[in-house]
Amino acid sequence: MKKILVMFLGLGLFLAGCSNDDNANGLGPDGPKNLDSSAQVQDFMWKAMNLWYFWQGDVADLGDDRFTSNDEYTDFLLSETNPEDFFFDKLLFQDDRFSFLSDDYVELTQNLSGISRSNGLEFGLFLFSDSDDIFGYVRYVIPNSDAATADISRGELFTGVDGQTLNIDNYTDLLFGENNTYTLNMADIVNNTITPNGKEVTLTKEEGLVENPVFIVKSFEVSGQKIGYLMYNGFTNEFDSELNDAFGQLKTDGVTDLVLDLRYNPGGSVNSSRLLSSMIYGPNTEELYIRQRWNDKIQAVFDAEDLEDYFAADLGNGTPINSLMLNRVYILTTSSTASASELVINGLDPYIDVNTIGTTTTGKNEFSLTMVDDPDRDGAPFIYTPSRVNQINPNNQWAIQPLVGRNENAAGFSDYTNGLAPDIELEEDLENLGILGDINEPLLARAIQEITGVSTKRDFSVQTPIRLYSSSKMHQPIRNNMILDKPLHLPLKPLVIQ
Repeated sequence: MKKILVMFLGLGLFLAGCSNDDNANGLGPDGPKNLDSSAQVQDFMWKAMNLWYFWQGDVADLGDDRFTSNDEYTDFLLSETNPEDFFFDKLLFQDDRFSFLSDDYVELTQNLSGISRSNGLEFGLFLFSDSDDIFGYVRYVIPNSDAATADISRGELFTGVDGQTLNIDNYTDLLFGENNTYTLNMADIVNNTITPNGKEVTLTKEEGLVENPVFIVKSFEVSGQKIGYLMYNGFTNEFDSELNDAFGQLKTDGVTDLVLDLRYNPGGSVNSSRLLSSMIYGPNTEELYIRQRWNDKIQAVFDAEDLEDYFAADLGNGTPINSLMLNRVYILTTSSTASASELVINGLDPYIDVNTIGTTTTGKNEFSLTMVDDPDRDGAPFIYTPSRVNQINPNNQWAIQPLVGRNENAAGFSDYTNGLAPDIELEEDLENLGILGDINEPLLARAIQEITGVSTKRDFSVQTPIRLYSSSKMHQPIRNNMILDKPLHLPLKPLVIQ
């Protein structure tokens, strides 16, 4: 059975290059001999992490001088026979919440491109306060999916799957297991009490479902002001043109203010975040958007300009950016707002008035690389690229997705591990989620009130605040990923153990 083994979440990156001295510590070029298949996996993991891992210098077992002989190194590799245990127990820094791995690099890389096996229902999961039982609530439905043909919509609740009550022990298998089809047992909430209502909804997962992250694009005229609204649910670079078209529509509509809805956006492409920020702020190519920070080994090899990304004037293919050139923006956030979403907030902050409305974000401020057993890739050992699938060790299908760096904004700030707190706190209300893109939906309505300065008698009090336990996106490999999709080339090689 193929499985994705997730510690918390990660990031992707298509990069070129790396290596230290072949003979560091006097170790020669040949490496361990006669490793069994399990040890080959561990060997790949250790060498990739020794080279790229952000906290390489803080993990004693990843030190360049950790091993003095091939036998000592081999014994270490065999100290854990399970690659998952080896990765999590031996190689990770204690504060790393997001690095993860997969036993199938093909499935992982497809998922990181936005292609997944899904029924199209996006939902959050809530833990009952008095038991280990769980219930789900629908966040939204992906268009053209199986769920889009079913009788289910935002705000509906479910407490079971195939007649089994969901709890912390079974929800992963029931909702995210190998079952292609399942039936949700629906429920209602009345007076803060959730009760099954007898309704059933059967959904089927489909292979290769692709979600267009540009979910809703609208403009409103309120109190004489033209306000744009964009709900963007993932930084997937395959849809940069659609994102640019959305801003073209908003620009044609003459919007002077923007509400950017990132409440369910777990992140993705760093370059897409740069493009989105440029569409908001402007094609200011001489102004720094972000700067990368790597481990000491990698950082020393870069030239300063290689670490810097500036605002963009085009999509990279010559297509000009459709920019609103705003001096302020309103961004809707929740605890599911992560990585590249947080990067937009942080990257724009030195330049324009960024107003966040909602709840504190995830706190995912690192980026990662997709690594496979391809140590001989010139300039980029272990870094996955589709053009080299024939060079990946055929006896090792494992991939790792470790954190390898952080992005700081033009002011040098990157310390938001605890999340970015909202300027205006407003939790989503389980009993009043509202219709996404409707001016009466609570978070959007609150943003519009702030933009217009027109106070209403509307009550924004929350009856049943959402305390998220997990979500459907958190069980996808793309979850909370920040993908540094930028070509780089470094004169480095992996450390070789004799």
